[in-house]
Order: sequence, then C-alpha cells, then structure tokens
Amino acid sequence: MNREIEEYSFVLDIKQDIIDDVKNRLRNSRISKDIENDNWRYGTEESYLRELIHYWINNYDWKFHEKEINKFSHYKTKIDNIPIHFIYEKGSGKNPKPLILTHGWPWTFWDYKKIIYPLAHPEKYGGKEEDSFDVIVPSLPGYGFSTPLEETGINFWKTSDLWVSLMKDFLGYEKFFAHGGDWGSLVTFQLGHKYSKIVPAIHTHTTIDLDFFGKPYPEEKEFSLDEKKLYQRNLEFWTEGNGYFQIQATKPQTLAYGLNDSPLGLCAWLIEKRKSWGDCGSNIENRFSKDDLINTTMLYWLSESFGTSARYYYEAVHNPWKPSHNRIPKVESAVGITVFEGDIIFRPKKLMEQENNIQHWNISKKGGHFAPMEEPDFLIKEIRDFFRSYRDLI
Repeated sequence: MNREIEEYSFVLDIKQDIIDDVKNRLRNSRISKDIENDNWRYGTEESYLRELIHYWINNYDWKFHEKEINKFSHYKTKIDNIPIHFIYEKGSGKNPKPLILTHGWPWTFWDYKKIIYPLAHPEKYGGKEEDSFDVIVPSLPGYGFSTPLEETGINFWKTSDLWVSLMKDFLGYEKFFAHGGDWGSLVTFQLGHKYSKIVPAIHTHTTIDLDFFGKPYPEEKEFSLDEKKLYQRNLEFWTEGNGYFQIQATKPQTLAYGLNDSPLGLCAWLIEKRKSWGDCGSNIENRFSKDDLINTTMLYWLSESFGTSARYYYEAVHNPWKPSHNRIPKVESAVGITVFEGDIIFRPKKLMEQENNIQHWNISKKGGHFAPMEEPDFLIKEIRDFFRSYRDLI
C-alpha cells in the first residue's frame, strides 16, 4: 500500500475567514469575574487568560504554525468507515523500524512534534542511524482531523484494532512497535495485550491498567517509600483534579455545546489541564509557550473535535474493557515504562509488574503528563534505548 499512499495526502489549509471569525469571537468574549485565584485553585486564572487572549488577537500567527505542521507528511483515510488522520515520517537508513505514537486528551498529534524527526533521523540529532524508526502519529478517532466521527462506541480498545488495520492493511507493516501517553498508553497496552505477536514491544509513560475504570486508585500502602511522591500526586488528582473526567464520562455533549461555540471557553478548559498536569510549577509558561497553548486550542477548534474527544471518556466508561485472553501477564509484549514524577496518574511498580511483562522501568524527576512536549530529549533516549533490544523481532 505504501506505493499508493500519496493519493491520501492531506494538507492543512484553513481559510482566512475562519481565522478572522476566531479573533472576532475572542474580541466579543464576556470573561467571567475571577476572585482570589492566583494559584489557579478554582481553575483557569482570569488575568492570565486575558493576557493569553490579548496575545492571541494581536500577536499569534496561525498561518505560521500551519506551515510548520505542513512540513510533515500528513495523510487521511478511512478505516472501518472511521476517518483517520496521521503523520508519516519515513526513517533514515536501510532498516528503520515502524513505530506508532498515540496521544491522549487534551493532547493532539502536534504534542509529538519535538520527537518525530529525532526518532526518524537519529543521526541528525546526536544518535545513530541504526536506531531510526518509521514514525506514524495518528490522531485518535474523533480528535483533530480524524473527524467527523459519526458513530458511537469508539474507545481506546477499539482504537487499537484500528491501529493494527492502519499499520498492517494500509501501510503494509507485518509487525510494529508502539508508544503512547494518557489514552495513548491504554491504546498501547491493549496492543501489547491483544496483539503481542504483531506488536512485540511497547513503551509508555503513563502507569495505568487496561481495566482502569473498574478499579479504585491504589492505596498508600501499595506504594514503596521511593514512590510516596507519586502517591501524593495520585491523591491530589483524584480528590481535586478529576471533575472534568466526571463530566466528560457522563454528559459530554452538554459541555460540547458551550466549548464548540466559544474559543475562549475552549481555551480555558484545555489550558487548565496543561497547568495542573504539567510540571509547570507556578508558571504555565515554564513548560508551554503561549503559542503552544493556542495551537492546541486551535486544533480542537478548527476541527470542531472537542465534543467527540470528550465522548472518548464516555465510551470507555460505558463500554468496559474485556480481556482477549486470560493469560498472565495480561500484556505479553515486552513493556518499557518511563515514569515522570510530575504526572498525575500512577500505579506502583509492584502492581504494574503483576499484569505487564515489564522489561524496563525508569523514573524522571523532571516532566509531567505531557512528556513529549516537556522533556522530549529524555523521552527520545528512553524510546531509543528500550526498543533497541527488540529490533530483531521486526
């Protein structure tokens, strides 16, 4: 199929009147009054939001970023009648190995922008050509330009089936590697569970179980002394940070009406997660520039994908994961895990080892939930080093 792929080429070209409409909506926004919220404990803080909107209206240049996005080769096809958009960067040398990178929420495919070229062309970024990958970065169904999604029931474990079809039937790979974070971790673990013969090794930076939605979060006694910081972050998330989850897992469509109509509202909803889930400290721009934050919002806005991205939560909760086999470990592929201490969801190593064929476990004190954006160099090295041992399997 590789020889025919160019007919599925996709170029992003947003019309100027759509960009103008966004700025007009921003100018006419009615911003809610905010009180005593300097530390964002009530949610997105007003003065920063006003600063960001001012920059968006007066300085932000979508067309510049559109050109940057279009430097990659994009494609769009349908698999089982579901639209799938993806970046496809062929690797250097004679033997690059296929690697699919899966994002999460509130991510987009563009969260992988810093690691695509280094993984595909390591010799240009301080690595060795023999570590190169053919890098495939799809947008999750209902996210970004994998739209419009016009059917229900598509969740993380069904997405893994789509990825196998994309990689095998569309791109022609008999076997491949996989990496992911957030939802992308669940998609990746499912590939290692159901398709271990096709996907012999997987890597992730979110410690999560495939039956995550049927389990309580782990108790403090389950964490080792070295993992106490991870427990505290876990506790903070489940007590103070999961309100969005309850809404998106129960009534996502109600929320979608408001955020599909207001770029300011959409921005406030999305960037609060960057601030609280990233390793940002007191300043969100320690990790994400204004352009980064606006780019994420624009990709959701321009594709009108917030509603279907939010439904991904509903579909996971209301279509529970079921094992494809009862063997132990559940995930038979070789598993590499890189833990970033600034993340939000953690399971202790001993629990992860009970259900996964873990061959690599490493902890970074820097970085949070959006690791490819926050600590790209560290993540690149982790991915290269882990998969190097399994390249002969593909």
